[in-house]
Amino acid sequence: MTCNPSWLEIKVHLLPTDEAQNRPDLISRVFRAKIEELKIDILKRNIFGKVAAFMYTIEFKKCGLPHAHFLIILTNEYKLLTLEAYDNIVRAELPDCKAEETLYKLVLQHMMHGPCGKLNPTNSCMQKKNSCCKFKHPRSFADQTSKGKNSYTIYRRRNTGLVKVKDHYFDNSWVVFYNPFLLEKFNCHINIKKNSDIKAVKYIYKYICKGHDKIAFHIHDNDANVEVDEIKEYQSA
Repeated sequence: MTCNPSWLEIKVHLLPTDEAQNRPDLISRVFRAKIEELKIDILKRNIFGKVAAFMYTIEFKKCGLPHAHFLIILTNEYKLLTLEAYDNIVRAELPDCKAEETLYKLVLQHMMHGPCGKLNPTNSCMQKKNSCCKFKHPRSFADQTSKGKNSYTIYRRRNTGLVKVKDHYFDNSWVVFYNPFLLEKFNCHINIKKNSDIKAVKYIYKYICKGHDKIAFHIHDNDANVEVDEIKEYQSA
């Protein structure tokens, strides 16, 4: 879940000369209130089912906006075990623009990745070693949800045509996983997916427990004869 600087709770308290990223005090308070409401939805209202355990961390992106990573573990009777259960929680395609007009606009606003790849080779998600998007967009189409390799779920992502977003045309291959209820309620980028088996462990250590960026370094005289014990003598920053 990423903070939306256009939230009304933020905009009403900004001066005409203010920019949201320059008011970390305001942004942090509003985002914390949203996170607390999200926790109530998940833990007390049980929107996904009864929760056995959960953990989360809040980080600040380089642009100054906070975002949170949540890991939710459901009790056995509420675990998502069927493909139909996946579809009830997670979507990966544009909704019908007439039947779900509000949701359709929110997906276009918050849940379209890119452009990257051939449309924008210099986008921050592009990996230099293989010139591919690290989030694997544009993703392949799928007529129905299925289980892929290594427990990765392939969500339903049908080819329903193109839609123009700003200056580019996108289709369902660019849609980020989302939950309709949470997206409509919180009006921000809120990515959700079902993790299983080893992916849960990977998620804990890759996102939630990774900590802040840091390096290990040592300062010494510019002398070729000096032997440096890189393990023993270091500073962490």
